[in-house]
Amino acid sequence: MDNRKELEYFEIDGAFGGNQDWFTNVVMHIGGCAAATACDCCIYFAKRMGLTEFYPFDADHLNKADYKRFSQKMKPYISPRVSGVRKLSWFIEGFRKYMEDAGVPGQIRMEEFPGSRTVREAESFVKSQINRGMPIPVLLLQHKDRETFEDYIWHWFLIVGYGQEGGVFKVKTATYGEAVWFSLKDMWETGFAEKGGLVKLSI
Repeated sequence: MDNRKELEYFEIDGAFGGNQDWFTNVVMHIGGCAAATACDCCIYFAKRMGLTEFYPFDADHLNKADYKRFSQKMKPYISPRVSGVRKLSWFIEGFRKYMEDAGVPGQIRMEEFPGSRTVREAESFVKSQINRGMPIPVLLLQHKDRETFEDYIWHWFLIVGYGQEGGVFKVKTATYGEAVWFSLKDMWETGFAEKGGLVKLSI
């Protein structure tokens, strides 16, 4: 893959980042993807950027037990709803409140990058954020290609890298403890009017 750029991400007990499937709380197991995405951002900030206040456990010794405890701390801020956390603003509002209570208000700024923007704009955005060392929270709602994006429909996850392969701009996603590469164009063009989008994180 050409022009490849990836964040130095983290592993938890051999998994690539956190995994919503570990949650023992029924509500979180089914609908805790937004909270898990926020948890993973916090762990990344603590482990790779030295912002230790974001993660209330030991970032140098990550494990499933602490991750599950952390998810329960995040749950009140970004709690699953009947139709999920289906707006970028809901994620931002909840994550902002978590940061306030964690004693780091305003340390990370957040802005919406709606799915109504063009794929070219999205590509530039992804490059800019990854080049700055920032993970990118993603909200994908419905998608016409249900087979390819089966595990990503109505789902929050992270983009943690990008690269070119055969002239196709691809993004590296992190969710369910795995890394998977997708064509950004294929992911972005959902075929539905109601769009999700990306969240811009900046220090």
